[in-house]
Formats: sequence, C-alpha cells, structure tokens
Amino acid sequence: MLSVFMDCGPDDRKLAATLSSLVPGAVDGIVREVVLVDRAMGVDARKVAEHAGCRVVSAEALGEAIGQARGDWLLLLEPGARLQPGWIAAVADHLETAGGAHAVTPAARFRRAAIDRPGFLARLRRRPAALSHGFLVRRSHAVGLFGKGRTVRPLEHIAKGVAVVRLDGEIRPAQP
Repeated sequence: MLSVFMDCGPDDRKLAATLSSLVPGAVDGIVREVVLVDRAMGVDARKVAEHAGCRVVSAEALGEAIGQARGDWLLLLEPGARLQPGWIAAVADHLETAGGAHAVTPAARFRRAAIDRPGFLARLRRRPAALSHGFLVRRSHAVGLFGKGRTVRPLEHIAKGVAVVRLDGEIRPAQP
C-alpha cells in the first residue's frame, strides 16, 4: 500500500523516532517499505536503517526509487516527525476515498498534533516546511512532481505548492 520516503542526514535519534511511529503501520500491512535518501547519513543512522530493514538510496537515484516504489502511494516524512495513534485509519480512509483508477486523487497531509499547534501570531510569522505535516501522494503523481532529467532534489520539492486535503490523523513535526 505505502512506501515511506525520508531524506536522511546524520541524526540517528530523529530517524529512530520516526521509524518507531511507523511500526504499527508495518504490522498492519499498510507500510510496505521505507526508503531513506542518503543526505550525508552518519554511521549511526546507517545502523538504525539497517536494523529497521530500510532501503537506502543515493540522492542521485531518488527519481528512480520513486518510480520503482513498492507501494502505489508514497508517504513523505521528515526524520524526527512522529505519527500519532490513529494515523493508520486516517490513511486507509483516504486511500479508500481516493483509490479508484480514474478517481481524482488529491494529495494529503496530517494535522499537527494539538500539543504542537502554535498560537495565532506564531502561525502568521512563519511558514512551515512542506514536509512538516507529512505528504501522502499517489506514486504516479509523485513521479510527475519530481520531474524527469533532474537528479538531485530534496523530497520537499515534491510537496511544495500541491493542493492537499487534511487527513483525520495527527503528526508531531520534527523538532529543529
């Protein structure tokens, strides 16, 4: 069903936090694979990836990895983001609603967990990163958004400027 993609740097703790929140999805069979894009991964981050069974690809191979993803849908996350209980049902509902071959398939994002929601003025002052609330998109759409012939792009590029619906699930964004 889902292939999870993350740009991964040297921080093994952030990676482990995100991977641990994906475990229930793997147990339920909704997460088919986790693909990490090597963005200067450290030794410890590589160990975490190896122990978790993640596939690591180079930044240059990202476009090919997206096209060959096992899941029909991609979930793009930042290392350190933690999906909250209930995310599996929210994703399953979205996939069912948007799942037909000819159906309009909007991309989706999670809601920020209530504990992490900034106040009104803080929301006006800063703009969140494109992946701070996750990004769920059909694989075929992601291939088009990534673009052909361009090799080194961050995952965030795929999620920028795309119309989305809000999922009925929550995420705790990565902390800086």
